[in-house]
Order: sequence, then C-alpha cells, then structure tokens
Amino acid sequence: MRETVELSGVILYAQNIGEYDKRLVILTRERGRITAFAHGVRRQKNPMIAAANPFVFAVFTLFEGKDAYTLSSAAATEYFTDLAGRMPGVFYGYYFLEVADYFGREGIEAENVVNLLYVTLRAVLREQLPIRMIRAIYELRTLAENGVYAPPPGRGKLSEAAFAALRYVTYCELKGLYAFRLSDEAAAEFEAAVSEAFDKTVEKSFKSLAVIPKIE
Repeated sequence: MRETVELSGVILYAQNIGEYDKRLVILTRERGRITAFAHGVRRQKNPMIAAANPFVFAVFTLFEGKDAYTLSSAAATEYFTDLAGRMPGVFYGYYFLEVADYFGREGIEAENVVNLLYVTLRAVLREQLPIRMIRAIYELRTLAENGVYAPPPGRGKLSEAAFAALRYVTYCELKGLYAFRLSDEAAAEFEAAVSEAFDKTVEKSFKSLAVIPKIE
C-alpha cells in the first residue's frame, strides 16, 4: 500500500478533467507548487467537493507519484466563499492566485507566500483599504519574498511617506502588512513605484487583469 504525505497550503487553480475528476495546482508550505489529481471529486456525494476549489486553504493528504500527486483527502481551514460576492475583489483574488502560481516553484518551501495570500485575501474581505492599494502591497511583497526586489537606497523624487511605505511593505511582519495608511498623493506615488518595479520583473499577461477593467 502506498504511503501518503501531508502538506498544507492553498489551491491556486482547479481544472475539470473528464466527467468527475479535477486537476489541481496547490501552493504548499512544505514543497512549493505541486500538481495533484482529485479523482471523483465532482461527484455530488464526494466529501471533498467543496474543498477542491481555488482559494481553499487546507491540509491535504496525498499519494506521491512520479510527476504528480493524487489527492486522498482535504481538511479545509478556510474556504473564502465570501469573496464570490465581492466585485471586483473576487477577480483581484484570482489575480493574486495567478501571481503566486507564476512565482511558485516545485520543491521550494513557500510558507511565507502561502501566509501572504491568506492575509491579502483577508484584507480584500475587510475592505479597509482601496483594492488597488491592496494589489500594490501584494505585488511588492511578492517581489520581496521571491528575492527580486529591494527598496532603493535613496528616495529620489518620492515623498518621504511613499518611500517609507516601500520599505515598510518590504520588511514588515505579515500581520501588519495592511495596517498602514497613506494620503491619496502618497498612495498614488507608492502604487506607481510598485507598478514600475513589477512590470520590469514580470513578463506575463494575467487573465484576471483583463476582466477587471470591464467591471470597475
């Protein structure tokens, strides 16, 4: 009998396969991005029918194969079902998952990135910051977590507030990531600086971003 492995993380992508199966992309704390097949999960009485979907954070029990895993069970800790009713928040949520998938690598621990996704989706639900600001903060911290960004040594033409925000987002504890506020002017500077840094690093068109302008 094959042994199982237990991994915790979040489902980034779910694709229907055949009549009842799904192919899942999961970002795990322990082993980074993995692919797992969930057989029979779309059957009405399958106990994992709700858990095998994007945004679900869970502890996954899997059989390990040569090129992919097979899902045995999933103990969900958070479904984020309330996102479905947030517009355009849910599409930004899908964008955040896409970005995590872009940077995810198999075999590389991703605990900080999984936690980053969690606190970001919670920030979307709380609606205490403009969604565009949440996006900028998430993008910047993602670059920092993946070792491809460090704040400039001097603020140049940036205001002190915008420059301080760049440094804060890069180095703060995740629990305080969305706890600061900026004036409209400083926020615009911050968002522009992040957009420039992100576009220089990431060469990809994200599907979710194409939808957002149509509903905003």
